Amino acid sequence: MHIVFIGIGSNLGDSKKNCISSTKHIQEFANIRNVSSLYETEPIGKVDQPDFINCVIEIETELDPYELLTRLQSIENKLGRVREQRWGARTIDLDIIFYDDLIIDTGGLKIPHPEAHNRRFVLEPLREIAPDLIHPEAKLNISEILAGLENYSKVIKTDTLSTIHPQISTTHKHE
Repeated sequence: MHIVFIGIGSNLGDSKKNCISSTKHIQEFANIRNVSSLYETEPIGKVDQPDFINCVIEIETELDPYELLTRLQSIENKLGRVREQRWGARTIDLDIIFYDDLIIDTGGLKIPHPEAHNRRFVLEPLREIAPDLIHPEAKLNISEILAGLENYSKVIKTDTLSTIHPQISTTHKHE
Protein backbone atom coordinates (compact mmCIF):
# COMPACT_ATOMS: atom_id res chain seq x y z
CA MET A 1 0.00 0.00 0.00
CA HIS A 2 1.12 3.51 -0.78
CA ILE A 3 0.60 6.61 1.37
CA VAL A 4 -0.55 9.63 -0.62
CA PHE A 5 -1.52 13.18 0.31
CA ILE A 6 -4.09 14.83 -1.96
CA GLY A 7 -4.90 18.53 -2.02
CA ILE A 8 -8.55 19.35 -2.66
CA GLY A 9 -9.86 22.77 -3.66
CA SER A 10 -13.04 24.36 -5.00
CA ASN A 11 -14.35 27.88 -5.60
CA LEU A 12 -17.32 27.36 -7.92
CA GLY A 13 -20.77 26.22 -6.86
CA ASP A 14 -21.14 24.76 -3.39
CA SER A 15 -17.42 24.44 -2.62
CA LYS A 16 -17.84 22.49 0.62
CA LYS A 17 -20.18 20.04 -1.10
CA ASN A 18 -17.70 19.67 -3.98
CA CYS A 19 -14.91 18.81 -1.53
CA ILE A 20 -17.15 16.28 0.22
CA SER A 21 -18.26 14.71 -3.08
CA SER A 22 -14.70 14.34 -4.31
CA THR A 23 -13.67 12.69 -1.05
CA LYS A 24 -16.56 10.24 -1.26
CA HIS A 25 -15.47 9.31 -4.81
CA ILE A 26 -11.89 8.79 -3.61
CA GLN A 27 -13.21 6.35 -0.97
CA GLU A 28 -14.30 4.09 -3.83
CA PHE A 29 -10.66 3.14 -4.56
CA ALA A 30 -8.65 4.21 -1.51
CA ASN A 31 -8.67 4.03 2.26
CA ILE A 32 -8.83 7.51 3.74
CA ARG A 33 -6.44 7.64 6.68
CA ASN A 34 -6.76 11.27 7.67
CA VAL A 35 -8.69 14.40 6.71
CA SER A 36 -7.74 17.99 7.46
CA SER A 37 -10.19 20.70 8.32
CA LEU A 38 -11.65 22.82 5.55
CA TYR A 39 -9.94 26.17 5.03
CA GLU A 40 -11.17 29.31 3.30
CA THR A 41 -8.31 30.63 1.18
CA GLU A 42 -7.73 33.43 -1.25
CA PRO A 43 -6.90 32.61 -4.88
CA ILE A 44 -3.37 32.86 -6.24
CA GLY A 45 -2.25 33.72 -9.73
CA LYS A 46 -5.62 34.98 -10.93
CA VAL A 47 -7.01 36.90 -7.98
CA ASP A 48 -10.28 38.22 -9.48
CA GLN A 49 -12.32 35.15 -8.55
CA PRO A 50 -14.09 33.78 -5.47
CA ASP A 51 -12.15 32.47 -2.48
CA PHE A 52 -11.48 28.73 -2.34
CA ILE A 53 -12.33 26.02 0.12
CA ASN A 54 -9.26 23.78 0.51
CA CYS A 55 -8.31 20.70 2.48
CA VAL A 56 -5.83 17.83 2.35
CA ILE A 57 -6.52 14.14 2.78
CA GLU A 58 -4.15 11.27 3.45
CA ILE A 59 -4.99 8.02 1.69
CA GLU A 60 -3.70 4.48 1.35
CA THR A 61 -3.95 3.04 -2.14
CA GLU A 62 -2.66 0.21 -4.28
CA LEU A 63 -2.88 2.39 -7.40
CA ASP A 64 0.38 3.53 -8.96
CA PRO A 65 0.84 7.32 -9.36
CA TYR A 66 -0.35 7.36 -12.98
CA GLU A 67 -3.47 5.27 -12.26
CA LEU A 68 -4.22 7.55 -9.31
CA LEU A 69 -3.86 10.67 -11.46
CA THR A 70 -6.26 9.18 -14.02
CA ARG A 71 -8.81 8.41 -11.28
CA LEU A 72 -8.53 11.89 -9.79
CA GLN A 73 -8.98 13.53 -13.19
CA SER A 74 -12.03 11.35 -13.78
CA ILE A 75 -13.53 12.61 -10.49
CA GLU A 76 -12.80 16.20 -11.52
CA ASN A 77 -14.63 15.57 -14.81
CA LYS A 78 -17.62 13.96 -13.03
CA LEU A 79 -17.88 17.03 -10.79
CA GLY A 80 -17.85 19.45 -13.73
CA ARG A 81 -14.24 20.62 -13.82
CA VAL A 82 -13.55 22.68 -16.93
CA ARG A 83 -9.94 23.59 -17.72
CA GLU A 84 -10.29 26.93 -19.48
CA GLN A 85 -7.70 29.09 -17.79
CA ARG A 86 -4.59 28.49 -15.70
CA TRP A 87 -5.37 29.28 -12.05
CA GLY A 88 -8.99 30.00 -12.98
CA ALA A 89 -12.09 29.25 -10.96
CA ARG A 90 -13.05 25.58 -10.74
CA THR A 91 -15.65 23.28 -9.27
CA ILE A 92 -12.94 20.94 -8.01
CA ASP A 93 -9.19 20.56 -8.13
CA LEU A 94 -7.52 17.35 -6.97
CA ASP A 95 -3.72 17.40 -6.75
CA ILE A 96 -1.32 14.67 -5.70
CA ILE A 97 0.90 16.50 -3.23
CA PHE A 98 3.05 13.56 -2.07
CA TYR A 99 3.07 9.88 -3.04
CA ASP A 100 5.21 7.97 -0.55
CA ASP A 101 8.60 9.66 -0.87
CA LEU A 102 8.66 9.45 -4.67
CA ILE A 103 10.08 12.16 -6.89
CA ILE A 104 8.54 12.04 -10.38
CA ASP A 105 8.90 14.62 -13.12
CA THR A 106 7.32 13.52 -16.39
CA GLY A 107 5.29 15.52 -18.89
CA GLY A 108 1.98 14.72 -17.26
CA LEU A 109 2.92 14.17 -13.63
CA LYS A 110 5.10 15.95 -11.09
CA ILE A 111 5.41 14.59 -7.55
CA PRO A 112 5.86 16.18 -5.09
CA HIS A 113 3.53 18.84 -6.39
CA PRO A 114 5.93 21.50 -7.73
CA GLU A 115 4.33 24.41 -5.85
CA ALA A 116 3.24 22.70 -2.62
CA HIS A 117 6.17 24.13 -0.62
CA ASN A 118 5.11 27.68 -1.62
CA ARG A 119 1.38 27.42 -0.96
CA ARG A 120 0.04 28.21 2.47
CA PHE A 121 -3.36 26.76 1.43
CA VAL A 122 -1.64 23.37 1.03
CA LEU A 123 0.81 23.60 3.92
CA GLU A 124 -1.63 24.68 6.67
CA PRO A 125 -4.02 21.71 6.21
CA LEU A 126 -1.06 19.39 5.63
CA ARG A 127 0.56 20.53 8.88
CA GLU A 128 -2.71 19.80 10.66
CA ILE A 129 -2.60 16.10 9.72
CA ALA A 130 1.12 15.45 9.09
CA PRO A 131 3.37 18.12 10.66
CA ASP A 132 6.43 15.86 10.68
CA LEU A 133 6.08 14.63 7.10
CA ILE A 134 9.37 15.17 5.27
CA HIS A 135 9.27 16.82 1.84
CA PRO A 136 11.39 14.44 -0.27
CA GLU A 137 13.14 17.25 -2.18
CA ALA A 138 13.40 20.00 0.45
CA LYS A 139 14.40 17.50 3.18
CA LEU A 140 12.41 19.56 5.71
CA ASN A 141 9.22 18.64 7.51
CA ILE A 142 5.95 20.45 6.79
CA SER A 143 6.13 22.52 9.98
CA GLU A 144 9.65 23.70 9.09
CA ILE A 145 8.63 24.61 5.54
CA LEU A 146 5.60 26.51 6.81
CA ALA A 147 7.67 28.35 9.43
CA GLY A 148 10.00 29.64 6.70
CA LEU A 149 7.25 30.57 4.25
CA GLU A 150 6.95 34.24 3.42
CA ASN A 151 3.52 33.85 1.84
CA TYR A 152 0.96 35.52 4.10
CA SER A 153 -2.14 34.76 2.06
CA LYS A 154 -5.44 34.26 3.90
CA VAL A 155 -5.97 30.71 5.16
CA ILE A 156 -8.83 30.43 7.67
CA LYS A 157 -9.97 27.14 9.21
CA THR A 158 -13.74 26.73 8.83
CA ASP A 159 -15.13 23.20 9.30
CA THR A 160 -14.08 19.58 9.30
CA LEU A 161 -15.17 17.22 6.54
CA SER A 162 -16.10 14.46 8.98
CA THR A 163 -18.32 16.87 10.94
CA ILE A 164 -20.10 18.13 7.84
CA HIS A 165 -20.45 14.67 6.30
CA PRO A 166 -20.04 11.78 8.78
CA GLN A 167 -20.02 9.14 6.00
CA ILE A 168 -16.47 10.19 5.18
CA SER A 169 -14.75 7.52 7.18
CA THR A 170 -11.11 7.41 8.09
CA THR A 171 -8.93 4.75 9.63
CA HIS A 172 -7.99 7.25 12.31
CA LYS A 173 -9.47 10.71 12.53
CA HIS A 174 -7.46 13.75 13.41
CA GLU A 175 -8.98 15.54 16.37
